[in-house]
Amino acid sequence: MCLHSGNSPGAKVGDSVGYILNARENYFVTQMSFSYCHVYLTLKDEQTVAGARWLPPPAQFTLSNNEVHVWRASLDQNEATMAGLWELLTTEERRRAQRYCFQKGRRQFVVARGVLRRIIALYTELHPATLTLTSNRYGRPSLSSDSNPAELEFNLSHSGNLVLYAFSRGRAVGIDIEAVRKEIATLNIAENFFSPDEVAALKAVPADMRTAAFFNCWTRKEAFIKAVGEGLSYPLHNFSVSLAPHEEAALLSVRGDQRAAARWKIYALEPGAGYSAAVIAENPPFSLREWEYVCD
Repeated sequence: MCLHSGNSPGAKVGDSVGYILNARENYFVTQMSFSYCHVYLTLKDEQTVAGARWLPPPAQFTLSNNEVHVWRASLDQNEATMAGLWELLTTEERRRAQRYCFQKGRRQFVVARGVLRRIIALYTELHPATLTLTSNRYGRPSLSSDSNPAELEFNLSHSGNLVLYAFSRGRAVGIDIEAVRKEIATLNIAENFFSPDEVAALKAVPADMRTAAFFNCWTRKEAFIKAVGEGLSYPLHNFSVSLAPHEEAALLSVRGDQRAAARWKIYALEPGAGYSAAVIAENPPFSLREWEYVCD
């Protein structure tokens, strides 16, 4: 079987809608050392930072128990970088890359997976090629116990030419990014995949803001399902998130779990013009830091 760009073996959460959206495969981040890249950081003090800049970090950085780190990287890399990332992949990862029908899909898989390994190596101080990545029965990746003494949790998503990664210690985390496409943001799709409360909220949004609201909802829902880690077995209609532009990003309710909203915190992200994104983590409060990964 050959894979289309954006689909992969081991379907990730949201793949049913991802099929309609031509959505991409989701992965999880990491990188090797500062010799491999430039890294940029900003602390997120607001729910959404308009025109957020991804600023230089201190010379040394750590991931504390009360932080979530978000990384942004470009999937468009030169041949020298591609060759270096390819060398970090396992035999199975290389086979997965080769199953993509189109070159763009193969290249994006290699970048997303290779950068994942490099960033994880920054946190674990292990060589990126030696890391053992596993996944649960729903396809959610994780580090094997022998590679993860510090309880590192991570999640990843890519769309268009960007990939985002989220990292935490000891708390579930999920992230999603989507290239905004107006033709996808229809009430018909919303009625098939959003909760009744979300559909009602979307209809109440002014028409000229509905595309933004649709993708706010979409990215927040997919981020939550990925954080839960149960794949499509977790019904999309059973929980609701906020979606109106300028409204605080939030998990509003989960059917059958009155305390769920208090256990999770969502942040709206601004990865770049033409994209919508969100990150969610359990057991707030926590601070959010945003980093840029630029390969040399």
